[in-house]
Amino acid sequence: MKKLENLSQYEELLQTEKVVLMFSADWCPDCRVIEPILPEIEEEFNEFQFYYVDRDQFIELCQSLEIYGIPSFVAFDKGQELGRFVSKDRKTKEEIVEFLKGLYNKRSFL
Repeated sequence: MKKLENLSQYEELLQTEKVVLMFSADWCPDCRVIEPILPEIEEEFNEFQFYYVDRDQFIELCQSLEIYGIPSFVAFDKGQELGRFVSKDRKTKEEIVEFLKGLYNKRSFL
């Protein structure tokens, strides 16, 4: 998974197609639990660009997007938010996959 480096990169990513941002932090135990399954998910949904966003490095971005729990996922397509899976709860592989499958029903992909 690529890592978000700066806010300029974030602004550029928003204008591209099919981007999923994963908000996380090194100290987050629930984030570490899903870490081993993320490569499988990225491979299965390879039409998406996945980016790791460090919550501590981008706290203002998290606040502006109302990301108050991690791990959390927000998907964008050409500047439009397609969906979000945001909560403080631990996520399972099945829940993440269902979230990503649900993005196919969004208008941008028709």
